[in-house]
Amino acid sequence: MGNTDILISGASIAGPALAYWLRAAGFSVTVVERARALRPGGQTVDLRGAGRTVISRMGLMEQARALSVDQRGLALVDSAGRFTARMPADSFGGEGIVSEIEILRGDLSGLLHEATQSDIEYLFDDTVTGLDQDTDAVTVTFEKASPRRFGLVVGADGLHSAVRALAFGPESDYVRPLDLYTAWFTATEEMDLDGWYQMYNAPGGLVASARPGRLPGEIKAGLSFRSEPLAYDRHDTAAQRDLVAQRFASAGWEVPRLLRAMRTASDFFFDTMGQVHLDHWFRGRVVLLGDAGYCPTPLTGLGTSLALVGAYVLAGELATADGDHRVAFRNYERVMRPYVSQAQQLPPGGASGYAPSSALGIRLRAASMRSMTRWPMSNLLAAQFAKASDIALPDYAHPAVA
Repeated sequence: MGNTDILISGASIAGPALAYWLRAAGFSVTVVERARALRPGGQTVDLRGAGRTVISRMGLMEQARALSVDQRGLALVDSAGRFTARMPADSFGGEGIVSEIEILRGDLSGLLHEATQSDIEYLFDDTVTGLDQDTDAVTVTFEKASPRRFGLVVGADGLHSAVRALAFGPESDYVRPLDLYTAWFTATEEMDLDGWYQMYNAPGGLVASARPGRLPGEIKAGLSFRSEPLAYDRHDTAAQRDLVAQRFASAGWEVPRLLRAMRTASDFFFDTMGQVHLDHWFRGRVVLLGDAGYCPTPLTGLGTSLALVGAYVLAGELATADGDHRVAFRNYERVMRPYVSQAQQLPPGGASGYAPSSALGIRLRAASMRSMTRWPMSNLLAAQFAKASDIALPDYAHPAVA
């Protein structure tokens, strides 16, 4: 087997999942992560469709269910907190907007790390700064560690992938912004959510949300707004908090309480939403995985499924090809491309449907949700949710080694 030494950039979900399957196939794997440790918290991510199948094949479903967040479903609310529409978690067979199994991103990342840390090398607090390919391997330079050579390099480092920038070119060539920005953070304010993921829309394209966390008294909050492209420092969190506070200064519902919690939240994260589109996900010995190669945006609810399925397929094709990346990368793209294309289709309305600009648009959004479980909207939504299962997963006969 060739190319036995593989470097993966990114230790969130796609990276450790790929490390799991590569290790099972006999590869030697190193994972490098810019953060000093696993990133805690985060919002819930969906385990649905083929992504759920992959977790089952890893032998981790029981642990994932134990970590899942108990939610009754999604409810739209007005400024007084009155429900204007709701969709229970059991809608569409547990595969609706809020799926049957939702797990905090940090908990899923931790589960995958725990399943791989015993014999996978993790390099935290570092990042890739250079890639020099030749006929035999890739010489990788790091911000802190000494240069090393690897047979293959995988960019699983998200929307702002360092590996993609080095191997393919600037982010602006591949990321299509939705002109939508979001802050995520954990709040411990007392809010009576009654088990619901509550979402409030205000004119101007503002969206505030609060959902139960896994721990008692923990609330996972989100503040999103539509805007033309903004120039901001991605590393200046204080300025980002100020930006969000200014946008939501006059919003109602529980927004003032959420803004207070945002100021001191230790896991505050702010970013733009965008999709990633490339003609090919590989270049020589470098390949992209998950959001780095084909981010669908959180609006689709399919980013986790793409990460888990992509990791399973990429590792399986490398094992089947005995490490021959020229064969494996082409087959990985052949298997995944139709699945990705379906997953990247935004729900009806896209960003404007999620964050309406006017009071009329907000009322129409609530009316639309109230009709989602009835014909003909139910058929349209069922097709959207079914995309998570729209792939025939190959059986690579990897052992479950959790």
